Amino acid sequence: MPGIPGAVPRGLAEHWRPRGGRHDHGRVTLTQLSAFVLVARLGSVKDAAKALNVSEPAVSQALTALRQHVGDQLITRDANGMTLTPGGARLLPVASQMVALGAEAQAAVRAAQGLPSQLRLVTTSVIAEFIAGPLTEAFSRRLGRGVEASAGVAASTEMPVLVANRLADLALGPSLADPGLGLVSEPVFRCKMVAVTSPRGATRGGAPSWPWLVDPSGVDPASDVTRLLRRLGVPESRVMVFPNQTAAWAAAADGEGVAPGVAHLVSHQVRRGELRMVETAATPMEATWYATSLSRDLRPSVVGSLRNFLGTPEAMQLMRAPRGGVPPSRFRPPVYVTIWS
Repeated sequence: MPGIPGAVPRGLAEHWRPRGGRHDHGRVTLTQLSAFVLVARLGSVKDAAKALNVSEPAVSQALTALRQHVGDQLITRDANGMTLTPGGARLLPVASQMVALGAEAQAAVRAAQGLPSQLRLVTTSVIAEFIAGPLTEAFSRRLGRGVEASAGVAASTEMPVLVANRLADLALGPSLADPGLGLVSEPVFRCKMVAVTSPRGATRGGAPSWPWLVDPSGVDPASDVTRLLRRLGVPESRVMVFPNQTAAWAAAADGEGVAPGVAHLVSHQVRRGELRMVETAATPMEATWYATSLSRDLRPSVVGSLRNFLGTPEAMQLMRAPRGGVPPSRFRPPVYVTIWS
C-alpha cells in the first residue's frame, strides 16, 4: 500500500509491547540493540522514543535489559549530555551492523517468499503531506511489480540515523550526506520558499514582528522554514506551530498571521484569491529537496529504482503539481517513523 501522510508504517511496533509487562533479560534482542543505537546516535531517550513512536519507558526498559545482559552501563549522563562508556563505544558500531543485518535478513526472507519489496521513506512534514502519497503510488505503478511502500515523518536529526541503520530506505528532504555513516545525498528538486497571508489583511511593521504560522518543520533546525525565519530574524515568541501546512495556510487566510510555504504548492490558493504573497527581505528563497540513501553498493535495488524514478518527467511533474494537501479536518497529526521488522 502506498504511504499515507500521518500514518505509522507497519513494522516492529509490536516488538515494543513487552509480553507479561517485562523484557526478556536472558538474551540480546534487536529491539534492545535498536534502542541503544538510537539513544546513542540521537543523544537522548526522549529523542529515541520519538523516532520509534513509542513511550520513553519502553526505550528505557529495552536499554536497561541490554545493560544487564552485557554488564555495562553503555551510556551515561553528565553535564554535557549522553556519553558512551568504553564498552558502549565498542558496542555501537557492532550494534549498528546487527540492526542493519536484521533488516537485510527480513528483506531476504521476504524475497524468498515472493512477497512485495518493502520501500520505507522518511520525509519532512510538507513532503509527507503533499508529495509522498502520489509519488509512491506512481512509482509502484511504474515498477510493475509488488512494492509495499510506507512513509513517515522524521526530523532532520533522525533521518540519517534511520537510513544509516537501515530502519528506513530513503529520506526525502534536506541534504544529509555523511561519508562516516555511508550516506549520499543527491538533489532531486529545486523550489522557492515564499510568505503568504490573508488577501484582506495588511501586514504592519517588519517581518520579525509578524505572527508566523508554521507547519511542524518550523521547529526543525535544518528545515527550509527555519532557515527562512532565521534569515528574517523572527524570534521564537512570534512563531505558532500548526499540525500541518494546510492548517497553517488556513489560519493565514483567516488573518491570523503570515505563513511560509513552498511557492508551487501554495500557488493554487494564491490564484484563487484565498491567500496573497507577502514581500520580505528573504523571499523568494531558493530551496532544494534531496534524496538521501546508502551508497549504491549498499542500498536495496528498489531504492535504486526509486532514485532513478525521481529523475523522470513523471516524478518531476508530481513534485511540481501534486493533487493538493490534506484538508485540516482529515489530516492526522504527523507521527515519527517506527522501526520496521
